[in-house]
Amino acid sequence: MDRSLRRKIRHRRIRKVVFGTPERLRLNVYRSLKHIYAQIIDDTKGHTLVSVSTLEPEIYEKIKDLSKTEKAKIIGKILAERAIAKGITKVVFDRGGYKYHGRVKALAEGAREGGLEF
Repeated sequence: MDRSLRRKIRHRRIRKVVFGTPERLRLNVYRSLKHIYAQIIDDTKGHTLVSVSTLEPEIYEKIKDLSKTEKAKIIGKILAERAIAKGITKVVFDRGGYKYHGRVKALAEGAREGGLEF
C-alpha cells in the first residue's frame, strides 16, 4: 500500500468524526510537494466558504522566496483574515490524514494567530 493511499484511509477515518456544522465549520488542509491549500467548508450544504493556497498569483509573488513551512504559516494567517471578514470565527481542524507536524502545524498556528478558534 502506497503512502497516498494510507493517507486517504486515515483521512476517511478522521472524517467520520470531524464534521463541519454551520456553527463550527471545517478547516480542511491539503498539501502537495510544493504547495499547500486550505479551505473552510460547511459540510451540511457541501459548500466551500473560504479558500486560499500558495498558487494564488498575488500570494505567490509575496512568498516565493520563503521556506514551505513559512509559506504555510502565512497561508494560515490569510485564511483567518478572509474567514473573519466573512464572520467565521470557530472552526474544527481537519488535518487531512497528515501528521500534525511541520507545514500542517504551521498552517494551524498561523490560523490561530489570525484569530480563528479551534
